[in-house]
Amino acid sequence: MTQLLSPGIWDEVPCPFCGLACDDLRVASQSAKLEVIANGCSISSKAFAGLSSSKPTAPRIAGKTALQKDAVAAVADILRNAKQPLIAGLGTDVAGMRALMQIADRVGAVVDHMNSVYFMSNVLTLQDSGWIVTTLSELKNRVDLLVIAGTDVTGRFPRFFERYVWNRDALFGGSLREVVYFGRGLDTRAGTAPDGRKPTVIACDNRRIGEIAGALRCLIARRPLQVKQIADVPLVELQQLATRMQSARYGVLAWAAADFHFKHAELTVQSLCELVKDLNRSTRFSGLPLGGNEGDMTANQVCSWQSGFPLRTSFGNGGPSYDPRYFSADRMLREGEADALLWVSSFNEKNVPPETSIPVAVLARSGMSFSKEPQVHIPVATPGVDHSGHVYRTDNVVALPLRKLRESALPSVAQVAEEIEKAL
Repeated sequence: MTQLLSPGIWDEVPCPFCGLACDDLRVASQSAKLEVIANGCSISSKAFAGLSSSKPTAPRIAGKTALQKDAVAAVADILRNAKQPLIAGLGTDVAGMRALMQIADRVGAVVDHMNSVYFMSNVLTLQDSGWIVTTLSELKNRVDLLVIAGTDVTGRFPRFFERYVWNRDALFGGSLREVVYFGRGLDTRAGTAPDGRKPTVIACDNRRIGEIAGALRCLIARRPLQVKQIADVPLVELQQLATRMQSARYGVLAWAAADFHFKHAELTVQSLCELVKDLNRSTRFSGLPLGGNEGDMTANQVCSWQSGFPLRTSFGNGGPSYDPRYFSADRMLREGEADALLWVSSFNEKNVPPETSIPVAVLARSGMSFSKEPQVHIPVATPGVDHSGHVYRTDNVVALPLRKLRESALPSVAQVAEEIEKAL
């Protein structure tokens, strides 16, 4: 639990700015300015330092300063007058997402997260064929072979190796672990073991990772392959990897769907998941889909338990209706099917709403600047800094409690959303 060690020094602070949600930060607070002084990373240090109480905090209507109650009423008017409202962005905590779901149900809105263009690759795979996945705790304590597909991991999760791979307090054999990457243009330095052992790197185009997974499945099943290479990788390298994966005591295959920048990426994710299933015929192997940034795991969890469906769900027909392609926020905006947008981003002021000609209302961290001023902008507090809350980390099984570190005059997303619902 977060503790105040001395005036202005907080210990064991959970970080809401990355899917790992590291909960061991030490943060100094002075004159409402925050600094990570221990256990930080490139993401958390920058994010906490960028939170300044001197940024504008007053709501705006059409670019002009307004009272909170008037701004809330203006948002309610936008949603009330829309035939097909869209609530997107969804960068918030559990309480904020619950309150936004109430609004969606009231006005018949579609809900979709800013990261869903990649996140849905995992959702579609899970729905179509299921998967076998693990948790960060199991990874930390048991893995002896970590295979990483198409990402360097540390670019999105800087402390991943420090906390879960090369950690010193693993229950089983942490110092003997092996790391394998496949992909091209990856920063693999973090995969070097503390004793200097380099990771194995299988260079291939990320768009062809599905082919690699398919070839590994054939080799594991002892089916003949009448080729000398797959996706420009010599077959002998893949045979060596297949043998190593089968001999693992507890293997993990990790990927970040956000790094699969190509069409039908869900088919690649599905190929990886089917490979994991095949490996479990003879050993223990699990997948680890990496995500959770900007509250995407949190939003999907809340949407699922509140409606019975994941994100990209509409409440326009009097009840929840799910369609992973039709209810894409990007598609609806591009094709003119939404006539109002409520955009939410309480973790990062750089996540601005997409440019559109329809009325836009924004609930965002103070300091957000726009190329086109929205009809309404209400600055909101940041979870884990200005107020307490909960967020789900990348493995989707733990909701970490966030703590309030300073006093702020800004309301939370949940508070504003509740006011908007009352105004409706």
